[in-house]
Amino acid sequence: MEKQTIRATTPRRRAVHIDVQLNAPKGLRPLSTRRSNDRFGRFTEGVARAMGTPLFLIILTLIVVTWMTYNSVAPEGWRFDSPEIGFTALTLILSLQASYAAPLILLAQNRQDDRDRVAMEQDRQRAERNLADTEYLAREVVALRLAIKDVATKDFIRAELRALLEELDSSGSSDAKS
Repeated sequence: MEKQTIRATTPRRRAVHIDVQLNAPKGLRPLSTRRSNDRFGRFTEGVARAMGTPLFLIILTLIVVTWMTYNSVAPEGWRFDSPEIGFTALTLILSLQASYAAPLILLAQNRQDDRDRVAMEQDRQRAERNLADTEYLAREVVALRLAIKDVATKDFIRAELRALLEELDSSGSSDAKS
């Protein structure tokens, strides 16, 4: 087996040397690539979460209003976007923002779908275990009920003891008569 030593950093930025087998399955490879993918996934979820807030919409609206007001009111030499041609720079910036926002939101949604899928699978397995446990307990209750029918009750024992006492009395009185 061929091994390779990889230098990886932990979350506290300590260098750790990991011996990796090059023919090892992907799941046994170092966590550095998985961590970076997870870090990017958390970033996309943060961006998607932030874009869905009223604060984001308010800030974006204020930026657009400020941009348009400045470029409409400022002296001609100080303007950086022309209202005569429809605020082309503002349009391009908003288009760029939208072109990045859509894939980031989709990535965050895919991660949420994966989490939901895992949760549903765990719920299904838990429900199967609960059903199996319930069926087992139901069988045990039935077995106990059947076993209780074979157990002598107080009335049965009293009746048997009375019968034995009567038998003893009758046999004792017959012995005394003879």
